[in-house]
Formats: sequence, C-alpha cells, structure tokens
Amino acid sequence: MHKLSNLTWAVFLTLALVMPLATRAGNTTPNIVLIFCDDLGYGDIGCFGSENHRTPHIDSLARNGIKLTSFYSTCGVCTPSRSSLMTGCYPRRVNMHEDARGGWVLFPVAFKGLNPTEITMAEVLGSAGYATACIGKWHLGDQAPFLPTEQGFDYYFGIPYSNDMGNHYKNRNYPPLPLLRNTTVIEEEPDQSYITQRYTEEAVKFITQNKDQPFFIYLPHTMPHNPVFASPDFAGKSANGGFGDSVEEIDWSTGEILKALKANGVDDNTLVIFTSDNGAARTWGGSNKPLSGYKGSTMEGGMRVPFVASWPDKIAARTSSDELTSTIDLLPTFAKLTATAGELANEIDGHDISHILNGRRRAKSPHDAFYYYFRADLQAVRSGPWKLHVSRQQRTRGQKEPTQLPDRLYNLDNDISESKNVADQNPEVVTQLKELAETARTELGHGNSKGTGQREAGRVENPVALRKQQ
Repeated sequence: MHKLSNLTWAVFLTLALVMPLATRAGNTTPNIVLIFCDDLGYGDIGCFGSENHRTPHIDSLARNGIKLTSFYSTCGVCTPSRSSLMTGCYPRRVNMHEDARGGWVLFPVAFKGLNPTEITMAEVLGSAGYATACIGKWHLGDQAPFLPTEQGFDYYFGIPYSNDMGNHYKNRNYPPLPLLRNTTVIEEEPDQSYITQRYTEEAVKFITQNKDQPFFIYLPHTMPHNPVFASPDFAGKSANGGFGDSVEEIDWSTGEILKALKANGVDDNTLVIFTSDNGAARTWGGSNKPLSGYKGSTMEGGMRVPFVASWPDKIAARTSSDELTSTIDLLPTFAKLTATAGELANEIDGHDISHILNGRRRAKSPHDAFYYYFRADLQAVRSGPWKLHVSRQQRTRGQKEPTQLPDRLYNLDNDISESKNVADQNPEVVTQLKELAETARTELGHGNSKGTGQREAGRVENPVALRKQQ
C-alpha cells in the first residue's frame, strides 16, 4: 500500500505539471480581457521601473500574476503590430507591413486592410461561444470589409485608426476623425479628453451584459499616442506632463475593469493581460529604459514591450519569465486555453505559451528565432540570448551616399541596451543567425521579394471616407 501510495502521488504530481491552464480551471474556459496600449514604452509602468507614472492597478496585475520581460511586438509601429496580434502572424506573412502606397501604417480612406480570410483571435474565440468586443483603436483598415465586426467581433466602439489622423491635427487633409459604434459613425472629431473614460464605460457595460457567458474584450487604447489627452480628473496631475496624465488614466481604467469583474463575480475566472503595440516614441515623454531605441526602430526599445497577466489561482502570483515571447503567441495560447486550436486553419508564426504563463518549472520559449522587420526589410534576428542586426545600408536625411552598417551582434542576457557589439568574437553565432535570417527572407519575404509563405492583404478599389450621416 505504501508503494502504491507513492506511485499514486508521483502520477498526480506529473499530471499537475503537464496540465494546461484550462484543465486546471476545471475544464472551464476563461473570460479574457486584453488591454493594448498605443506607444506605451517598456519603462512606462511602475512594475517595469517607471519613476514618473503612478500605475497601482497595472502593478497589481503583476503582483497577482506574471511579468514577461522579453515580450515583443512584431513591429515598431501600429498597423503591422496589430495585424500580428489579431492573426498570430508576422506582418509580412499577412502583407500588412506597409500600406498600399508603401507607407508605415494605414491612413484614412485606405485601399488596404486585413484580409477577411485571415483568422483572427475574435473568430477563434467566437467559435467557442464567446461574446466578443473590440473597444478602442482598430487600425487594420477603415473600409467596410475590414472593420472589427467583419473580423469576428460582435461589437465595436472606437476610433478606427490613430488619433492624429483627423482634420483637427496639424491641418492635415483628412476627413474628420470618426468615432464608430459597430459600423456607424456616431461622432466626428470626438472630444479625446474623455476617450479613455468612454472606452472604460463601454468595457464595464460589456462585462455586465455578458457575465453569464464567456466573453472576450479587446481594449486597444487610443492613448498614450500623440496627441495625448486626459480627462479633467487626470489632466495636469502626473509628474510627466500630458503623457503621464494619459498613462495614469489608463491605470485608472484598468482598475475600473478589475472592479467590474469582481462586482459581477467573474474575476476568479478571467485572464487579464496588459501590454503595448510598440515602444515609446523618441519624443512626447515615454520611456523605454533600460532599452535602447524608440518606436519605429528594430532596436529593443522599438519592439520589446511591457507585459503583465493575471488569472487568480491559475497564474502564480509575483512570478516572472525572461523567455522570448511575442504578441503572435497570444492567439494560439487563447486557442489552447479554449480548446479551439482546430480553428487555426491558416499557417501562423506564433506558439502556445500557456506553459510559460502557468509558471511551469524551467519553461522555455517555443521560438527558435524571432525576426525584427522594419517595414519590408528584415533587419535583425534573435535566437536565445543572441541578437544580430544584419549588415545593411542606411541613409539618413540629407545624406547623399548611404552608410554601410556592419553586422552587429549582442548578447541580450548581459547587454540589454545593445551597447557592445561582439560579432567579431562570435563568428559562429553570426553565421547561425544569418542562416535563420535567410529562412525568414525566403518564407516571409524581404524588400521587393515576396515570401513563399506570404499571403495577400485585403483590398477595395474605391475606398470611401467614414462620415456621419446627416
């Protein structure tokens, strides 16, 4: 009996280590709230070292859950990074790395958008019976076939692209900035001082209305993208000007959502994730410390972003992981947690990271390599602790002839700020990473060369401006 008892315990402990999060939850699927900021830097929240911003509610997610300290966006700007979040793919795979004219992101009245044939996380979760809402900035196409309600979301409320893309800002020749409910423009040039507050009210209402069924809320905040705004309760109250005001209001918003989850009795079975679309910009007040580089670059500060997640009793409190993870991993992770992996018919680049979230001992990154693209071009690759910026030409403004940049190799485990090039001392590592880079160029594409695994974006021939009907 003693030997049998020991064997029984051994089996039990083995099963406990290998059971995914959803199984530990008693075969119940979690509600999911995904909070996605715009241009929030690695060092802009307290639990990631900010000394300028008070973020107690966001910090509580880290205190009650996990921090991922090597979590990456796939691009340093909005549209490409959001296409990866929704599809689990690098932007080049889904052809969302540039707009139709070669610009960095999509602009109002765009020909291009996320192809409706792509499978989004909302469609995957919807197939499992989830009520789904997108509340905030979309930026994956403003034409009818590309809007959230055509991409798996039951409900949409928000501004469909960046908040500087109206006719109020710098006298740009754009249509008035639209605020949509589902597909209808309900306001033009809304008062952005209240936009974070309004998004929060919509999220709380959706929680209350759907507390008796699984729900997914994707909350891509408009802030703290420039121009920054905050309501009168927060304006002028932070130690970091308007940027800090908007960050602290986002923290308040996070607290209101946590409060609503508790009030509706669903907090114990809700996975809450907080992260950002890319790093902070060089100007406007954000911080990527201790990383180097800014929004738009393939330096760590452009693409490594803060990530915290909490799920009571399923994610251990006060844990952290420095394993390489990315926004492309969230879709397959959600599919794993909700037993909907069979819905992923398209090839994707992300992997399930539930083993990392649940704190499994010695859990490792599922990525052999991670690729850093700048628009159409592959500029860097990471494998394990090694990151290689591949040799390339660079032309700065006013420079007649381009500069040839050499291969630059960094060991991110001991040089997170990418300050010491060790390529000459590690030629075999350089060779290995160059082979990985060539694999990406072949499959995902590079420059004007289309990848063998690259798919087409959506396109309309006669785009129209989103305007309020009179």
